[in-house]
Amino acid sequence: MTPEFERYDLARIAAQPWKNGAGLTREIAVHPPGAGLADFAWRISVAEVARDAPFSAFPGIDRCIVLLSGSGMRLVAADGVLQLDRPLVPLRFPGEPALDAELLGGPCRDFNVMTRRGLWRSDVTRVDAEGSIAGDAAGALLCVAGTWRVSSDIELAPGTGLLWRAPIDALQVAPSSADATLLHVRLCDDRRP
Repeated sequence: MTPEFERYDLARIAAQPWKNGAGLTREIAVHPPGAGLADFAWRISVAEVARDAPFSAFPGIDRCIVLLSGSGMRLVAADGVLQLDRPLVPLRFPGEPALDAELLGGPCRDFNVMTRRGLWRSDVTRVDAEGSIAGDAAGALLCVAGTWRVSSDIELAPGTGLLWRAPIDALQVAPSSADATLLHVRLCDDRRP
């Protein structure tokens, strides 16, 4: 393992209850390390939503949520509705509106990326085939299904991943089965030229 990576396993990350008790969050990473909800630049986590409940507002934050399992949820705001019901398809929205989450058939699990607007931005993509992952920005990988070989010497199983906080060399990824799926997060520092 090269030192520029942090490896993680969702099964080993302690689940923290939401303030309203409606779900659990496993924080994969926050930047800068040790930052809280009021001062993070970016944050990556996996949430388990157990029941209908309000979503916390995050002024100045751009959010991206990807449904990992379950039927999903409807996010209801005063001026409209967002639907998270397509597995592994990113849903982007600003963090300012007050939202109420309504489950669409039971609990669901989702992958979350939050970035502080004007400082960082994210791009979340689904990877299903062998290829190259650009390392020109900070980023992360989450293995959703199957197993993956990364740059020939790293193997990822479901629920495991890699994180890098600065640009790295491009990564070569190869699935070990036809159903293998990765999520790739690219985190760009908007303050860099």
